[in-house]
Amino acid sequence: MQARMSAMAPDDGLSDDAMDTFNPVLLPNPELSNLAEIENIMRNASTTPAGRDALGKFVMAPDALYIPKLIPLVDMAEDLEDLPDLHRLCNMMKHLILLNDNTIIELIVTDDLILGVVGALEYDPDFPSHKANHRQYLSDESKFKEVVKIENPEIKKKIHYTYRLQYLKDVVLARILDDPTFSVLNSLIFFHQVAIVDHIQSNPAFLKDLFGIFDPEQLDQQRKKDAVLFIQQCCAVSKNIQLQARAALYQGFISNGLLAVVTFALKHQDASVRVAGTDILVALIDHDPAMMRTNIFKAVNDRTKPLTDTLIELLLVEVDLGVKSQMGDALKVLLDPAANTTSVEMLGRANGEFLAKMRPAAQTAPQTDSFIQHFYSESARKLFQPLKDLENRESLEHLTYHEVALFQSLVEILSFFIRQHSFRSKYFTLSESLHARVAQLMSSRDNALKLAALKYFRVCIGLQDEFHNRQMISGLLFAPVLRLVTDTMPRDNLLNSACLELFEFIKRESIKQLITHIVETYRSILESITYVPTFANLIRKYEQLTSPYQPTEAGDTSFTTQDGTPNRSTVGNGRAFQGLKDTDPDEEAYFNTSDPEDEEEGALPTTAIPKPMSNGASPVRPLVAYPDDDDDVMDILTASPNAPNSSEDNKEARQDENEEARGRDPASAPGNHPASGLSRSKSPPERLAEKRRREEDEEDELGKMMLGGGGGAGGTKRRSSASSANSDRSSSS
Repeated sequence: MQARMSAMAPDDGLSDDAMDTFNPVLLPNPELSNLAEIENIMRNASTTPAGRDALGKFVMAPDALYIPKLIPLVDMAEDLEDLPDLHRLCNMMKHLILLNDNTIIELIVTDDLILGVVGALEYDPDFPSHKANHRQYLSDESKFKEVVKIENPEIKKKIHYTYRLQYLKDVVLARILDDPTFSVLNSLIFFHQVAIVDHIQSNPAFLKDLFGIFDPEQLDQQRKKDAVLFIQQCCAVSKNIQLQARAALYQGFISNGLLAVVTFALKHQDASVRVAGTDILVALIDHDPAMMRTNIFKAVNDRTKPLTDTLIELLLVEVDLGVKSQMGDALKVLLDPAANTTSVEMLGRANGEFLAKMRPAAQTAPQTDSFIQHFYSESARKLFQPLKDLENRESLEHLTYHEVALFQSLVEILSFFIRQHSFRSKYFTLSESLHARVAQLMSSRDNALKLAALKYFRVCIGLQDEFHNRQMISGLLFAPVLRLVTDTMPRDNLLNSACLELFEFIKRESIKQLITHIVETYRSILESITYVPTFANLIRKYEQLTSPYQPTEAGDTSFTTQDGTPNRSTVGNGRAFQGLKDTDPDEEAYFNTSDPEDEEEGALPTTAIPKPMSNGASPVRPLVAYPDDDDDVMDILTASPNAPNSSEDNKEARQDENEEARGRDPASAPGNHPASGLSRSKSPPERLAEKRRREEDEEDELGKMMLGGGGGAGGTKRRSSASSANSDRSSSS
């Protein structure tokens, strides 16, 4: 039976070609008359993996050349205006592309087939009343501008293929692409781009001709514009390649004068050229900010105009908001001490941008520190001069749109400097009085500008730095913030909520310096704002801070009485500490009274119970009298036939012990309850010595009796243990 089953089972060792013989895909010669049959065969074959493989191998077979046979049918169907056949041809092209075969996709983007393929894809059956213009767009050769002649035909071909693949991915097939096909297209584009970049950076003659276009003797401005756009595309392509290849490309560009090209682009009259120049600069800074600082610092040492000054000049006059934002971001990255070398970027890719930005300040390179120092001494005043000029303006009611955008950018950059450059930014803001100038912006009509100024003060307070707190107190800068609250209340808009959050933060963090100033200076205004409890709570917090002996409200234990006292208002898991619970009077009365059972038995009141001893032991005698070992021994000896007089001796010994105990224990006297045993005192030394002598005599008597009666060693051992236990009890008593 097993032999039959093994013979019937398919052979797993068959090759792919042998497996295809079981599921062959044979397509008839394509004609307009059998397009419906071919479409059905392709659709059925695409439903299974084996059918997809078989279909792909048949289409790409050297003797078949099936796709080139379909291209002429597109023109024939268009001439006949046969819309159903055009829809069938579109579906057939989709099936072939979605096979995820690299060879098929590389074949359809060739010069001979690309127009026919996209021509068939223009007639999408999902949109029967619309027709796309893919052929018109791809056949327009004016979009390909050869700024510097590329001698290598393979590289030129790869440039065209990359352009067509991107068009297919982003436009033609954007609606129907699945993940496997998307990955295949991206991989093909990536390998073509790597080959193109490698050719450019390894060709010194090409780079020399490219940057030679920007020579002052060259007067062709259109060619210079095209060269800037070409460099921008190269930088955009380099973002997708490996780090080593990208570094080699940028190094080649910089060595041939890329920074001069960036300066030329940023000063160009055409907005598209300025955008391209900003993109190039941002790409360079993102790649390696330390390299850019090195080149800028070199320009400073050479007494030439650095790139930062060019950025500042253009930022102040730029009208395009996108370019202005990019220039501001470029300045931030250049002046960020945490972004030092290319390793920062590699660390960010491996472990996230958070780890890359959290590098300690101690690792800041000395050159970076010198670069920042030079910026504050030379360039910072130029950058924030518009804010400084607000001192002479009486009113900000009629700010233009471009002025509002400029002040927003400057306040955002200043907030970044406050966070990143704690020492230098303090001296700079103090010398230029920038806190007061930013507060002046709150008097404008633009709500976005007010919010930007409020965000700046929120950053200063969030640092909890005494320097910024003193500046805000000395300049009375909370007055415009409170004016914003009164102007916007009781509306729940973003501006009003931001103001309330600022005061809530001050109260929550218990910043005593600010709370005292706000309440003592603006108390009447705070008391008039009653639509939210924020300011009433702020006044209550002030009273807690200034009156340390005043009881606090329930659940609020976050106050401090001295500067620097830590906040102990929370315990584990973030829960608020509620203090010790007060004792219930009923519970206190219950524990102070005695139990009813004790009262019935005549027990002493609770106040008569003595305190426990210092070592934790209690002098109270047990309520249950357990039998001692002496009693067990005496019972055994009484039952012994060789001890006829033992019972009388035992009775006498017990009687003596009871009399002795009765004399020692006042509890056994008349008037004392025998169960309490609470007034027992220590035995005098005379009674202890007498008891020890009596016990020794008893031991001698018992020893003689056991020797005479044959008790043996076992009886002696039992008696000695009993006597030792008895002596222990007597000594403890």
